[in-house]
Amino acid sequence: MSDGGINQGRRRLLVAATSAIGAVGIVGAAIPFIKSWSPSARAKAAGAPVRVNISKLEPGRQIVVEWRGQPVFVLRRSSEVLASLSRLEDQLADPDSAESVQPNYVNSRLRSIKPDILVVVGICTHLGCAPVFRPEVAPVDLGADWLGGYFCPCHGSRYDLAGRVYKAQPAPLNLVVPPYAYESEHIIVVGMSQKEMG
Repeated sequence: MSDGGINQGRRRLLVAATSAIGAVGIVGAAIPFIKSWSPSARAKAAGAPVRVNISKLEPGRQIVVEWRGQPVFVLRRSSEVLASLSRLEDQLADPDSAESVQPNYVNSRLRSIKPDILVVVGICTHLGCAPVFRPEVAPVDLGADWLGGYFCPCHGSRYDLAGRVYKAQPAPLNLVVPPYAYESEHIIVVGMSQKEMG
């Protein structure tokens, strides 16, 4: 006991306990507030941008993300694939993507900002089926002038590894390239243009 009958040890204990409970309360109140900053499922479905980390994506591999309720294929193309893209251009319906949907800041033949990374909406331009990623020619493809790419099992449309459709296919246009940008070397933001990224 000190002057005036006040127990300093008890006072420190009460102050510390009150501070700890207050800190827990602040953290508890902050969590929902901070979580409200991330887009809701409804916002994502409406088109909120989606960040994709491609740092571990190896050549020849693809990942699929969802944007606006649609699958988006993100493929890392090898140097061999890039070299082969010009081999069958005379058999493509729209090799320069003049009629197809893509941002004006992507290369019209490679259909990408950076040569090795392809970003396309994974929906066939015929009737909206989901094409299958087939990077290599399968035995059933022998005899077809196709080097592999995307194949729509519903009606047989074939696309190359730039998402460009071959001639005489049910699909009239190339796969859609959505707006996207590089936030950093390894982070792609689907749903934002390069201009919007600044």
